[in-house]
Amino acid sequence: MTRFLTATTAIAALTAGSQAVQADDLVVGMFGGSFGRAAQTCHIAPFESATGDTVIVQEGSSSQFAAMVRATGGDSDFDVVYIDNSFAAQLAAENLLQQLDKSKLSHAGELVDGAFGADDHFVQYQWGATALAYNPADFDTPPNSWADVFEQAANGKVALPDIAGTAGVHFLIAAALLNGGDIDNLDPGFEAIAKIAPNVKAYYTQADQIISMFERGEISIAPWYPDRAASAADAGIPVAIAYPEEGAIGIKVTMVIPEGAANPDGAYAYVDGALSAEVQKCFAENMYAGPVNTNVTLDGAAAKAVPPEMFGKLYFPDPEKIAANVGDWRARWQREITN
Repeated sequence: MTRFLTATTAIAALTAGSQAVQADDLVVGMFGGSFGRAAQTCHIAPFESATGDTVIVQEGSSSQFAAMVRATGGDSDFDVVYIDNSFAAQLAAENLLQQLDKSKLSHAGELVDGAFGADDHFVQYQWGATALAYNPADFDTPPNSWADVFEQAANGKVALPDIAGTAGVHFLIAAALLNGGDIDNLDPGFEAIAKIAPNVKAYYTQADQIISMFERGEISIAPWYPDRAASAADAGIPVAIAYPEEGAIGIKVTMVIPEGAANPDGAYAYVDGALSAEVQKCFAENMYAGPVNTNVTLDGAAAKAVPPEMFGKLYFPDPEKIAANVGDWRARWQREITN
């Protein structure tokens, strides 16, 4: 199926699956770049066509959205926020998210087990991963281990995600697992990363920041997201994705409705549409995101970027543990890695 040409079926699905709501503005916080373009095609355009609401987008990262929701203290400026599950767990613990009413989500029963967070404060709408992005010209064979990042660091052509974002937390956990630790003992991860820190080319804080570095040949490898890497490759960037044999770190990307949302009816319609099989397929084929609606079948490039069989091999860190400890991890990262 041609990419970016599937919005028509998504519109039909959303019209059939969502209740009509009064035309209004819907303020949505979402990620930018290639993600935002895919969301415009598959989420926003169908929703606006079906409901008459106008979506107002504010772009940012999970950490930025968490800070913004927290700053408004239960009177949020957002109706819907796209956010990784560890940040959603933090906000839920602070009573800043609405508990989702599954009776208002007609596709709730079609989702994979575990799609809803504790007490239904958030719902997963896709799966992703932190894996290995690499320049094929710099490797005789594709990298297949997290150890390749550390081995390539001596060349000065490695970019790492900053711990302010999801990929940074995930790489820290991966480094710990590689060196005998785990999420409860990250010391081996900190020690391993600290050793290569002087040779790291750059630390990125936004997902698409490293595209230009791959394009200019400044980096050979970086922990990154398969969806971003596949989209960049489509645009001619010399980058490919590999899943490390130890296991990529899985990402449950969620949608939440913050406390104080001004348009809750529109928010439910928007979230419900994003969970439908047709819209999920549209988003997977446009953004290479793993669908969580069990009625979706992928083929072609999407199936290669987010292989269905890979879902069961991912390591999904406990979001509650991340939420409880990430502040301390970030402070330690600044002291030992980026100081």
